Amino acid sequence: MYEHILIPYDGSDEARKGAEHAVELAAAVGATVHALYVIDLPGAPRTVYVRDDEEELRQEYSQYGEEVTGELAGMANERGLEAVTAIKSGAVHEEIVDYASENEIDLVVMGTAYRGTIRGLIGSTTEKVVRSSEVPVTTVRQLVDEHD
Repeated sequence: MYEHILIPYDGSDEARKGAEHAVELAAAVGATVHALYVIDLPGAPRTVYVRDDEEELRQEYSQYGEEVTGELAGMANERGLEAVTAIKSGAVHEEIVDYASENEIDLVVMGTAYRGTIRGLIGSTTEKVVRSSEVPVTTVRQLVDEHD
């Protein structure tokens, strides 16, 4: 049923909850896990200071992305699963949807958390992925009392 499961992962508590569910599902069906971290640097207009430090900032985000995707790959490997890691740069929801389309992903699994009324009005990354993905998306909600 599912051969390739995409897990967008940023190391947050809600992403971890989604990842744990996704790895369990992947183990149950023998799917390959795809761990994706998206670097989302601020867009224009940028100050001179941001431009000067942009390459350093990009390297820091890339290093962090390698750490968190490696962590997720480790979770998958502990269950005997194959894991693929990727780091992309751009608008998070667009990169997730594009990765799913370009890599024959069967399912995207994302953690999400309640962020309050304002966040609900604006929309979260998870909601944007659900609305724009041609691939099925499973969301795993972290309850308010589960936050530290």
